[in-house]
Amino acid sequence: MALKMLIGGEWVAAGSEATTQVTSPYDGAKLEAVPRGAREDARRAIDAAREAFDKGPWPRLPPKARGEVFLKAAQILTQRLPQLGELESRNQGKTIKQALDADLPFSVDNLVFYAGAGRTLEAKSPGEFTGEGTTIFRREPVGVVASITPWNYPFMMAVWKIGPALITGNTVVLKPASWTPLTTLELGRAFQEAGLPAGALNVVTGPGDEVGDELSRNPKVDLVSLTGDTATGRKIMEAASHTVKRVQLELGGKAPFVVFEDADISAAVEGAIVAGYVNGGQDCTAATRLIVHEKVRAKFVERLLERVATIRLGDPLSRKTDLGPLVHATHQKRVLEFVEKGKDEGAKLVAGSTEAPKDYPHGSFVRPAVFDSVAPDMAIAQKEVFGPVLDVLEFSTFDQALEIANGVEYGLAGSVWTNDLRTAIKAANALRFGDVWVNDHLPLGSETPHGGFKQSGFGKDLGTDSLLDYTAIKNIYVDLTGQARKGWHYLTYGDPA
Repeated sequence: MALKMLIGGEWVAAGSEATTQVTSPYDGAKLEAVPRGAREDARRAIDAAREAFDKGPWPRLPPKARGEVFLKAAQILTQRLPQLGELESRNQGKTIKQALDADLPFSVDNLVFYAGAGRTLEAKSPGEFTGEGTTIFRREPVGVVASITPWNYPFMMAVWKIGPALITGNTVVLKPASWTPLTTLELGRAFQEAGLPAGALNVVTGPGDEVGDELSRNPKVDLVSLTGDTATGRKIMEAASHTVKRVQLELGGKAPFVVFEDADISAAVEGAIVAGYVNGGQDCTAATRLIVHEKVRAKFVERLLERVATIRLGDPLSRKTDLGPLVHATHQKRVLEFVEKGKDEGAKLVAGSTEAPKDYPHGSFVRPAVFDSVAPDMAIAQKEVFGPVLDVLEFSTFDQALEIANGVEYGLAGSVWTNDLRTAIKAANALRFGDVWVNDHLPLGSETPHGGFKQSGFGKDLGTDSLLDYTAIKNIYVDLTGQARKGWHYLTYGDPA
């Protein structure tokens, strides 16, 4: 029996009753069938969210009451973490240790953070700016929010989207990626059990060209929030422009990892392995461009290859596995084509292969790859591969390092590795990326704003800054004079008093 999607507080099938079979990227096992939603299903969900926003209690509850629902949902999810971690691992292919020790607990912490953060939201202080009245500034929810999430972090990205949207009083239609919808449905279930009013959160499963497009175009939707690749972001912006709705985008990345001559090479190598192969490299912030000073490049590469050789492929449900399969065979094929292209461009493949591992014939595995002698203009150094593929580039001067680092269309994340404080600050200031780490790469907290520059999008996930994306300022003016005719009315008709 197929799972169902959440619309208007009810668990329902697609109007067509069509379903999509979700399978494991590790062994192809059938996991669950989910509704194959279409435009009419998206419209049903939008109508439910619209009704819940215009007439329902959620936007009218005080922040404390909304926060209590969040805390209940966090408690429910905490109790179910073992089952959710296994489901996330089986559906997406990420290792159980990442799902259960990092992604899911962090997501629950995000909910706990937003439960309190929603109570801190403020507008400017009111004042008398005209001399005849008081101006009041209110910060209010935008309305109906469409949240579209990717397949690399199914549960966590869903939390990052709905957390700030719901806590500020919006209602939400959430569309998970078609490959990885399972834990997102469980997130909806937890919020329903926590007492979220019907229609405040709706979860619709289905393809992007139908469900996602409807969410982006429908005039009843006030804001579209997407985490995904830059090409999809452009499509969302174009579709949303027809109704001039607001858009919040966290898009692709090609993170620079700049290693200066004085850096701790052992620490930098460890950081490169962790940040480059995190989640199988299927991460917009992954450190895919290792930009290393010419005097330490050989030493860095030597140690890097030693560490890469120790990475263990295998069953993602085993805690001894470091690298599980990529999310889908289609994506595996794309990543391997990039590896082939890198060789064709003249880069030196010093680890990995252009072929899938023969000892894992049934899973969408790609061996961890490293390219040396990479030129900045090569496709593998410019395009988002989104797999376990690292590029080593060389620089000789500070200016050259920053030119290479900034020389991509993306601007999501990057890092600087040096023991010199002045170099670190100069480089961090010069990097055109929304997240910049010094002597580390990846750490984020529930309190830290995350989002990109350039074609990595705009707006923020996490932190209190994200609340601003889902709210709007209203200006209210209250006359204090009690006079029928004001001194300035002559500007329209009559003479000055």
